[in-house]
Amino acid sequence: MLLSRKRMLKWAVLLLWVVIAILAAPAAGRLSDVVQAKSSAELPRGAQSTRVDELASRFPGGERAPGIIAYARTSGITPADRAKAEADRRALAPLAAGTIAAPVPSGDGRALMLAVPLKDDDTLGDKAGKLRDRSRADVPPGLDVRLTGPAGAALDVGDAFEKVDKPVLIATVVLVALVLLLTYRSPVLWLLPVVNAAIALQVTGAVVYLLGEHAGLYVADGTSTILNALVFGVSTDYALLLLARYREELRRHPDRHDAMRIALRRAAAPVCASAATVALGLLCLLAADMGFNYALGPIGAIGVLVGLVVVMSLLPALLVILGRWVFWPRVPRCGDAPPARGAWDRAGHRIAAHPRLVWIGGLAVLGALASACLGISTGLDRAHFLTSTPSSAVGEQLLARHYPGGQGRPLQVVTGKPASVTTALQRAPGVARVGNAQRSADGRLTKLDVVLTSPPDSDEAKKTVRALREAVPDALFGASTAGEVDLADAQAHDRRVVIPLVLGVVLLVLVVLLRALVAPLLVIGTVVASYFAALGAAWLLFRYAFGFPALDIQVALMGFLFMVALGVDYNLFLVSRIREEAARSGHRAGVLRGLGVTGGVISSAGLVLAATFGVLGAMPVTMMVQIGVLVSLGVLLDTFFVRSVIVPALALDAGRRFWWPSPAPARGRRVRLEDGDAAEVGDLGFTPR
Repeated sequence: MLLSRKRMLKWAVLLLWVVIAILAAPAAGRLSDVVQAKSSAELPRGAQSTRVDELASRFPGGERAPGIIAYARTSGITPADRAKAEADRRALAPLAAGTIAAPVPSGDGRALMLAVPLKDDDTLGDKAGKLRDRSRADVPPGLDVRLTGPAGAALDVGDAFEKVDKPVLIATVVLVALVLLLTYRSPVLWLLPVVNAAIALQVTGAVVYLLGEHAGLYVADGTSTILNALVFGVSTDYALLLLARYREELRRHPDRHDAMRIALRRAAAPVCASAATVALGLLCLLAADMGFNYALGPIGAIGVLVGLVVVMSLLPALLVILGRWVFWPRVPRCGDAPPARGAWDRAGHRIAAHPRLVWIGGLAVLGALASACLGISTGLDRAHFLTSTPSSAVGEQLLARHYPGGQGRPLQVVTGKPASVTTALQRAPGVARVGNAQRSADGRLTKLDVVLTSPPDSDEAKKTVRALREAVPDALFGASTAGEVDLADAQAHDRRVVIPLVLGVVLLVLVVLLRALVAPLLVIGTVVASYFAALGAAWLLFRYAFGFPALDIQVALMGFLFMVALGVDYNLFLVSRIREEAARSGHRAGVLRGLGVTGGVISSAGLVLAATFGVLGAMPVTMMVQIGVLVSLGVLLDTFFVRSVIVPALALDAGRRFWWPSPAPARGRRVRLEDGDAAEVGDLGFTPR
């Protein structure tokens, strides 16, 4: 009876996940409904620009993100051009959140500027699209018309994500499938990790939608793109590790149910520790100020934990239901001899000949690559936010040629002392014009539009904003350049706070899992070294192959988070297996055996993860391209060089001290497990005194 119940469990688990997947589908399909697309959604918490945005509702018209339509003709504006701008003003009046002022001519007579006030909410992208469509209609020959301003920029970004989200997901699935086919050379087995990852992604989408709709979870633009790569990557990695352990146990046990039970027990600790490392690392982003960083933390953690639950429950059920034939044509049979010595075994023995020379030389290579970090420039302007020049950036450049530099995106200044602040602003260097004052509904606050002489993205404009904040302490400066200054400051804060938190969390997980201090410190050190090496190599590619002038301000932190949290995974799988093997045959043999047994599966997992993030390189958003390339390079470097060469060399050179302060895993003593399977003491997670 007990045996019958155990064997029925797999069908109950399968039925449960079928029901969950069916129920999750409608909610997952509505994930885009809870994305906060308003232009101010990602402002850093507590910054002046954020406070200005929060105070906007106290003024008539509330939160606004104007769409600026620029009309330019090199030979001079004609009557037909003026008629076009006036016709647009009348046609767009029903769409505007207030009165649309008459088109403003430039001083050189070659341009007109029409400012259309729009409400800054989740419908901003749709309204900006209507502005663009109207502005492009009935254009007189030779007239250049561009939509710019906050609304134009929001439209460009929204279009970029909308056009590639589904193709990127499809490309991810195809690449993962190809890697799995090459790994297993089975016409069926590759489907199981893909199906598990797809269900994990669907359930994650449903959970995030429900939390966003009913619990106020902040979902930022672009989150789903990174979530796709993360969930597919980690789910497939965990599936590969479980499959490898299950295949081993099938060679030892005639009953596949027993083989799966033992495989689950032995894989649970490193896989769960891996998920905990990534999830806790992502949750460190809750200490971030940047809106996108803060949003990605809990959402990414949800995706990782859902992936873990799916792989550790649904995948085992499917494997046991389908039986051994799912591995065809290489079906593992009970009593089969272990695989012949492979490439990783041979690599391990070469490393063991001169371990100290190997790890010193390896670190020298990483140091050489990392030296390129010294030339990194950070901070992209709007012209390089997309991989192709966005229309809004072209419009902004057009305005800069005919109007004061900040005309298209003025600062918003809020104060309770309008007279003194206005006088101070008018006298301040770098200020071209101070607009008319607007009083709040209660009469206590005043809002001013301030146009700078320099273009909004320029260093001069940023210096002007910092100087104005020092010189005029009775005012809050927001929007345009002030927002970009606050974003840069917030990102610097996040790097200072989040990076140490992530390192601390990862170190703690490793210490708990390995019950050692030396091994975790060495592993953390190698992962950090590989991060800087990958960052240096990526910068060389960005600068000389892609032609990017700088790194986006979010790339360094995002790259660090994913590379450290995910890169530690592979080292964690390796070192935990080394500890297990060392309990059977001693430290040196355990290192070589651990590398040989895990080499193939970890290499495949690294290829899958690199592929999922590498797909981001096809995105039209520069930040996504840079994150994808950096993480892919880092994962490949960590998988095939750091984890496979440097870490084993360090473990061999350190000897039994690698496990300090715990005693090294003892060898040779065997115990009897409850299910009758003979195993080493080290398998049970303790060593004899």
